[in-house]
Amino acid sequence: MEESVWPSAGPERGLPPLGSRPASRSLRVVDGRSGRATPSPVMAWERRYRSWVILSDMLATMLVVVVGALLIGGFERFDEPHALGTVAAILCSLPACRAWNRAVLGEGADEFRAVGRGLVIAGVLVALGGLLAGALEVKPWVFYVVPTVALVILPMRYLLRRLLHRFRRHGQYLLPVMAAGGADTVNDLIERTRAMSHVGWKVEAVCTPAGSGDRGEVQGVPVIGTLDELSEHVRRGGYRVVAVTPDQYWTPKRLQQLAWDLEGTSAELVVAPVLMEIAGPRLNVSGVFGMPLLRVAAPTFTGGRRVVKEIVDRCGAALLLAFGAPLMFGIALAIKLGDRGPVIYRQQRVGRDGNAFTMFKFRTMVTDADRVRQKLLGDNEGAGPLFKIRNDPRVTRVGALLRRYSLDELPQLFNVLGGQMSLVGPRPPLPEETLQYAPEVRRRLLVKPGLTGLWQVSGRSELSWEESVRLDLRYVEDWSLALDMVILWKTLRAVTYGRGAY
Repeated sequence: MEESVWPSAGPERGLPPLGSRPASRSLRVVDGRSGRATPSPVMAWERRYRSWVILSDMLATMLVVVVGALLIGGFERFDEPHALGTVAAILCSLPACRAWNRAVLGEGADEFRAVGRGLVIAGVLVALGGLLAGALEVKPWVFYVVPTVALVILPMRYLLRRLLHRFRRHGQYLLPVMAAGGADTVNDLIERTRAMSHVGWKVEAVCTPAGSGDRGEVQGVPVIGTLDELSEHVRRGGYRVVAVTPDQYWTPKRLQQLAWDLEGTSAELVVAPVLMEIAGPRLNVSGVFGMPLLRVAAPTFTGGRRVVKEIVDRCGAALLLAFGAPLMFGIALAIKLGDRGPVIYRQQRVGRDGNAFTMFKFRTMVTDADRVRQKLLGDNEGAGPLFKIRNDPRVTRVGALLRRYSLDELPQLFNVLGGQMSLVGPRPPLPEETLQYAPEVRRRLLVKPGLTGLWQVSGRSELSWEESVRLDLRYVEDWSLALDMVILWKTLRAVTYGRGAY
C-alpha cells in the first residue's frame, strides 16, 4: 500500500505556456511496508528543459550543416556524405561529453565547457573521417561549419538558461533541498540559495544537532528534526538534494552511513567541503590506500593555459580598441568640451606581484579631484579600504554617465595590450589600499589585475569588502578560460544595465 506524503498541488512542473504557473511541488510517495521513499521520477520541468536543449542543439546543427553544404557545393553538388557525417559527429560528441546531462544544464561555465569540448571532438572526428576516406574537401567542414555550429548553439543555450533563471527568480523550477548541519552553516546556505536563485535550490526543511528544541526555524525554514533523524525525514519527504553543511557531528562513519541510508531514494547527497572557496578543476577525488581522498591541485599561475590567456588578452584588447575607436574618440571629445581639462586620467596602481604601473582612465572628475578628496574622507561609503561616495560632488556630468556604464575604463585596454593588465582578473588596487591588506588578501596580487572580474558581475560597488575579496580570491584560486568567457559575457550585461556602479 502506498500513501501520499504531500497532497497533490496540481500537475508536475514543466516549462508552461506563457501566463501559466506550474505547481510548486511534485507528488512524493512512500512505501508503507518499508518506510522507504520510492525513487521519484525526474521532475517534468527537468525533462522538458532537457528536451528543449537537445532539440535546439539538433535544429542548430542541421540548419548550419544544410546552409554550409549549399554554400560549399551548391544545389547541384550538395555534399550529402559530409553533411550526414558532420551531423552524426556533433550529435554523438555532445552527449558523450555530458553536454546533455541534467547535472550541467543551466550551470554556466560547466555547461559551456561541456559543449565546447563536444564540438572540438566533433571537429576532430570530421577531420579523421575525411582523412580515412581520402576526402581533402573536408577542410571547410572542419574549419567553417563546425565552428559556425558553435556560434549558433552557444547563444541558444544561453537564451534557454536565461529563461530558466527567470522562472527560478519567481520561485519556480527549483529543487527541494533538505539542509543538515550546524545552525550557523545552515543559515549561510539558506542565505546563499536565496541570493543566487539561478542555482535552482530551495531549502524547504532543516535538521540541526539540537533539532526543533534549539529553535523552530532557521531563516523562516522549519527545523524538523535532529541530525540523527535526518535519513528518516529524507526517506519520508522525498527531497531531491540533501545538503550537508559543516558540523562536528559529521564524522566519516556517519557520512558513510548517511550515504548508505539514502540509497534507493530520490535524494542526491551534497557535502560542503571544509575548503569552501576552492572548486572546479582543482578538486579531484581519488582512492589511495583504500581511502577516498580529495586532491587539491595548486593554482595555475604559469604554464600553457596562462600563455593562451596572454594571447587572448592581447588579441582581444587590440580588436576592442580597433572597433571601439570611434566611441572612444566621441567620449574624448565630450570630456574636452565639458571643461577643457585633460581627457585621460593617469593613476598609479598595483599589479601582479606588487609591481606598480600607470593605469589609464577617461577623466570623470574635476581636475583637482585628488586635492578635494581629503575634505571628503568623512563621507566615504566604500567597503574596506576603498574610497567611494555614491553621489561624489567631484564627478562631472559627462563623468557620471561614463561611470554608470563603465565607459571610463576603456583606456585600460592599452594597459591590457601592454601586458600590465588582463581582460579578466581582480580589480587593480591603489598602493595605499595594499598597505591595509591582510596576508590572505594579498593573494589577489598573484595574478594580473583585470579590466573586469567576478566582483564586477556580482554587484560591483554594492558589494561588501569581504564579499569582494571572497570573489577575487575565488577567481585567483579557480581561474579557467571558460570562467573568463562567462565573466566577459556577464560584464556586457552588467554595464548595459548600469547597476551597482558609482
